[in-house]
Amino acid sequence: MFSKSRINEPGPKAAEKAPAKPAEPTPSFLRSSAPEPAPTHVTKAKPAASVLASDLTITGNIKTTGDVVIEGIVDGDIRAHLLTVGDTATIRGEIVADDIVINGRVIGRVRGLKVRLTSSAQVEGDIIHKTIAIESGAHFEGSVQRQDDPLQTNREAVAKPAPAPAPVTPAPRSTSNETSDAVRKAAEAKKNAAN
Repeated sequence: MFSKSRINEPGPKAAEKAPAKPAEPTPSFLRSSAPEPAPTHVTKAKPAASVLASDLTITGNIKTTGDVVIEGIVDGDIRAHLLTVGDTATIRGEIVADDIVINGRVIGRVRGLKVRLTSSAQVEGDIIHKTIAIESGAHFEGSVQRQDDPLQTNREAVAKPAPAPAPVTPAPRSTSNETSDAVRKAAEAKKNAAN
């Protein structure tokens, strides 16, 4: 501890001070020209695609917002973001996805923004798409229809009420009875005048 007397005493003169040591250089990985900004948001890593192996058989519908790679058999509808139908896969049902790549067999309707049938694809069903690519050698039986929004299924269209039709105002109609009455009265007037 310090005593009061030492605090008030003058310190050593500048000439008596020990010479300063030169500063050691800072390693480049520790140097920063400007402070780093704080992160404004945390980004999530995109999850890996779900893979259904070739020895797997699923009976039922599959629904995900992620990516799916199917190598096995699926008896049911599939809805996904990116769907890849592998060479050994067989799907019996409707497929709805943003991006669809078919290498295997699909029996059912295909709806996608981007649909690609590779040379090994076998599709039996209608394809509703925004863009499509069919490689030489692909087997396809069905119809192809382009739509701006192919992901909208019929069930979703039914759920939305149709706009009410504009009311129709009937035009005034002339009846043939009015004309017949006038002709009959004129004929009776002539007959009465002749008598």
